[in-house]
Amino acid sequence: MDIYTTIDTPLGELLLAGDGQALARVSFDLAARAGLRREPGAFAEAERQFAEYFAGERIAFDLPLASHGTPFQERVWEEVAALPYGTTTTYGALAARVGAPRDRIRAVGAAVGANPLLVVRPCHRVVGADGSLTGYAGGVERKHELLALEGVRQPRLWSVLS
Repeated sequence: MDIYTTIDTPLGELLLAGDGQALARVSFDLAARAGLRREPGAFAEAERQFAEYFAGERIAFDLPLASHGTPFQERVWEEVAALPYGTTTTYGALAARVGAPRDRIRAVGAAVGANPLLVVRPCHRVVGADGSLTGYAGGVERKHELLALEGVRQPRLWSVLS
């Protein structure tokens, strides 16, 4: 991962980083660009797909990805990537899907939280057992807005007025 670009989204500026061929990081945390070279247009296809997603015209991303995690993280991320648009699952259900015992739900949550490819790998679709929006690297408010975009939650009135 040596280059990055940023794109404007309805939820703020989004960082896209990688080697120019594959995305290794998608983040609302712009500090993650430290040490990388800005290359506008380097991720043109990703930019196009994000524009379609935020316009409500795309339900899945089809991009080359190059993130690397532990074998456990990769297993969790694979299950997160399989979550359909417009749905949610719980951390407990996700733990069951990866074969983790109930006492490893926190480890599953940590793996979800370590996801370097926000939105593309839709960790915003993982919620608490009671449906609460627990944690999100991009902020819980953005998690709510992403789920509202996908029709899972009602948009907040203030976002309609702003």
